Amino acid sequence: MHHIPPKKTLRIALVGDYSHDIVAHQAIPLAIDDAAAVLEITADYDWLPTSEINSAEDLVGYDAIWVVPGSPYKNARGAFIAIQYARENAVPFLGTCGGFQHAVIEYARNVLGWSDAAHAETENEGRMVISALTCALVDQTGTIELRPNTLIARAYGRDVVEEAYRCSFGVSPEFARELESGDLRVTGWDEEGEIRAVELVTHPFFVATLFQHERAALAGRPSPLVQAMLRAACE
Repeated sequence: MHHIPPKKTLRIALVGDYSHDIVAHQAIPLAIDDAAAVLEITADYDWLPTSEINSAEDLVGYDAIWVVPGSPYKNARGAFIAIQYARENAVPFLGTCGGFQHAVIEYARNVLGWSDAAHAETENEGRMVISALTCALVDQTGTIELRPNTLIARAYGRDVVEEAYRCSFGVSPEFARELESGDLRVTGWDEEGEIRAVELVTHPFFVATLFQHERAALAGRPSPLVQAMLRAACE
C-alpha cells in the first residue's frame, strides 16, 4: 500500500447567489483563508450561482461543497443537486442557514421518499419539512448544545457553543421526529431543544447548521467547522 499524501491545494465550491449585502458572504472567504492558514494548505474557492448548476457534472472536481446562506435561492434545484452530489459521492459538505434547510429537504425527498417535502418560505403545497420559527433569529446569538462524539462536537472540542443566526425558518416539529431513526442525525439543539445542527453518520463529513458559524471570522475568531471540512477534504 502506498501512502497517499494529503492534498495541499483544495478546490471548494461555494453554492449560492453571492451578494455583498449578505454578512455571511463577506465572512466566508475570511473563514476559509483562516482555516487554510491553520492547516498550512491552499484553499481556492469558486462561487457557483444556483442558476448555473444544472447537473452533477457542474460539481465534479471540487474537494468540498459548501451550500451557503442566502435563501430563497434563485434556483433551489441547483442547491439540491449540489447537496445530493455531496451526499452520494462522499464529498465533504457544509450547509449553513439556507444550506441547512435545503439539506434537510433533500434528505427527506431522496432518502426518506417524501417526494412532496417542501419549504414554507417558498412553497405552499406539500409536507412542510422546513417551517417558520416561532421567533425569527435575526442577528441573534444563542447557545447550542452539541451531541458528544460527533463531527461537530469534535470540531469545536466542546459540547456547548455560542453562535450567531440570521434566519426565520427551521425544521418543522412534525419532521423533527422523523430524524430520530435515520442516518441524518440531529447533533445540535438550542436551549429549548429545537434542532440547530444535523450530520450524516454514513458520510465522512456532512454537517449542516442553522446558525452561521462562519461569522466568527468577521470578529477574527476561527471557524472550527470550516477547519474540519477542509481537513476532511485533505484526506
